[in-house]
Amino acid sequence: MAIKGSPRDMKKWLELLLDPNVQFPGESSEYRRARNQLLESERELRRMNQQVAAQRRALPLGGVLQGDYVFESAADGSQVRFSELFAPGKDTLVIYNMMFPRWSQDPRAGAPGGETALLPLVEQPCPSCTSVVDGLEGAAFHLAARINLAVVAKTSPDRLGTYAQERGWHNIRLLSSRNNTFKRDYHGETPEGEQLPVLNVFSRDEDGIHHRWASELTFAPGGDTSSLDPIWSIWGALDMTPEGRGDGAGYPSLQYE
Repeated sequence: MAIKGSPRDMKKWLELLLDPNVQFPGESSEYRRARNQLLESERELRRMNQQVAAQRRALPLGGVLQGDYVFESAADGSQVRFSELFAPGKDTLVIYNMMFPRWSQDPRAGAPGGETALLPLVEQPCPSCTSVVDGLEGAAFHLAARINLAVVAKTSPDRLGTYAQERGWHNIRLLSSRNNTFKRDYHGETPEGEQLPVLNVFSRDEDGIHHRWASELTFAPGGDTSSLDPIWSIWGALDMTPEGRGDGAGYPSLQYE
C-alpha cells in the first residue's frame, strides 16, 4: 500500500505553528505563569519521549521466533502462519494480545447485547482490551501503509469474529491462538491460563523473524498497563482534563449508564 499525493513541506508547516506569545481569552497572569512553567515540563517530557523512542529503535535483535505458529483467522476460520502475517515490503509486525477471555476475577459488565452477551461473564472479552482494540481499529487503516498489525486472542475464531461484527471492527486483523502456544511463549498468558494485555513487536530480515520489543514495563516492580498508553487513546484524553484518570477501577466498561 503506497501513500498517494505529495508530502507536506514540514518547514513551512512548522513555521505556521510557531507562536511564542500564545494566550487565551480571559486568562490571568497567574494562569499564564503557571502554564508557561508547565510548558517547560511538557517540552522536557517530549524530549524524554523522543529519547526513549530512540532507545527502543536502537535495541539489538531479540530472540529468533520460537516457531511458525499457526493461528485461525476470525474472518473466515482459515489457518494463518506467523510468517504469513508479514506483507511484502513490510518487515515489522505489531501484535496486541487481547484478553478474550477476560481475567477470571473481573466483575465489570459484560457485552450489552448480541451473541457475546450470552456467554458466561468469565468467557467474555475484557472491557479494557476492547477499548484498546476500538482505538487500533481506527488506526489500522493508516498503519497498514507502514507496518503489519494483528490482534491475537485465546478464544475461538467464531467468537472473536462475532465480537468483531458486534463492535464494528473491519480494518484490523484478528486471530485466534487457541491451538498454539504463542501467547504463553511471549508472555500474553500466565502459566495458569490467565490472559494478559501485552504488546509485542517483531521484525523480519534475511536471518529470519526476531522479537524486538514487548511492553515489559507491565511486569516491572510497581508495574501496570501504562506501557500500553501510546496505543490506548482514552488515557491520553483524560490526562488533559482536571479530573484526570481517577482510580480506573471500573473503567473502561462495555456498558455505561
